[in-house]
Amino acid sequence: MHVLLVTSGSTGDVAPFTGLGVRLRQAGHAVTVATHERFAGLIRACGLGFRRLPLDPRDMHEACAQRLSGRADGPLGTLTIARQGAAYTAELAHGVLQAVRQGADVVVASGQAALPAKAVADGLGVPSTGALLQPVAPTGDFAPMALGRRSAGRTGNRLVSGALWRAFHRQAASTVRWVRAELGLPPLGRAARRRQAGGWPIWYGFSPHVVPRPGDWPPEHRLAGYWWPEETSVWQPEPRLADFLAAGPPPVFIGFGSMPSPRGERLSAVCTEALRRAGVRGVVQAGWSGLEAESDDILTVGEVSHRWLFPRTAAVVHHGGGGTTAAGLRAGVPAVPVPVFYDQPFWSARLRSLGVAPGVLPMADLTADRLASLITRAVREPAWRTRAAALRTALVAEDGAAPVLKAVEALTR
Repeated sequence: MHVLLVTSGSTGDVAPFTGLGVRLRQAGHAVTVATHERFAGLIRACGLGFRRLPLDPRDMHEACAQRLSGRADGPLGTLTIARQGAAYTAELAHGVLQAVRQGADVVVASGQAALPAKAVADGLGVPSTGALLQPVAPTGDFAPMALGRRSAGRTGNRLVSGALWRAFHRQAASTVRWVRAELGLPPLGRAARRRQAGGWPIWYGFSPHVVPRPGDWPPEHRLAGYWWPEETSVWQPEPRLADFLAAGPPPVFIGFGSMPSPRGERLSAVCTEALRRAGVRGVVQAGWSGLEAESDDILTVGEVSHRWLFPRTAAVVHHGGGGTTAAGLRAGVPAVPVPVFYDQPFWSARLRSLGVAPGVLPMADLTADRLASLITRAVREPAWRTRAAALRTALVAEDGAAPVLKAVEALTR
């Protein structure tokens, strides 16, 4: 059958679906990924079909970064992102409709594209399932992403996450109305929309070793395990990176991935000083923040395979995005999370509670002294690496793609 994977966002939101898509292709299915143009090369290099969705996620991230001021890992940051995301989702829905109209037997939808894709699939009579990378269903077990790392207690967590879940679906109602009008279908009443949303099967692409499945989740919400990005070839480092790694002890990696920063020069200076004070070598990834630092003990790199590099490091300093968090856990190395917004405070808090990070340092609180202190603990105290190695052993034994493959094939029977 022809499976259409629909996803939007940054590299961490798209790359996991290359691994899932390749697994579906290996099972004999035709697989196409609908996502942004900047990822077309990645998708095609994995042997998967590509359909274009509008917009560039970097533009949205930069707009959010410019509008956010001060602390962004709480309700204010979430509200800012939600306002920015409403217009983003409306335009995204147009692209999703065109992508599904080109043909699919099953739609697998993720991220901000999930509810538009569901609305389109329902309207066209195509079976679909959700495939999410963040735990967004209401629960009292942990703080929702809107509260960052601050729990409101079991009752409070449940109330806030439930309110966010309902608001999420209310926001999607306009998309559902637009899609049905475009398809010449009558509008759905509130009760009908609620019935459709309530029974939709959703798979989550992270491990129960990292986030145990909440007992108060509905049965259609299931954990699959991580969907690891596909390596398009046996990745080889540039000679300068290989030479740097061979020239001394394992370095500390610093990179903030898809987080743009209007103060890239200052951020680079803080990271450079933190590495110096901690007395460690560093590999700095430029990313969307434009980090840059060079010395005998620090090397700046561009695109690099985290799967290859992270196991060769002493610790990983990153923004707490889901994709980079997963890569660090898979490598079995300690972490120093520096979250900015959205899901990053949540994953950062998980790293701390799992015992693989000595602390969480929000970007708003970042100083060279604080960063150096956490780097020193991550590198010098063996408990963090011991726990990270044990967690890595558990993760590599999982097969997160298998249950999704089985569920997708069952949708057309």
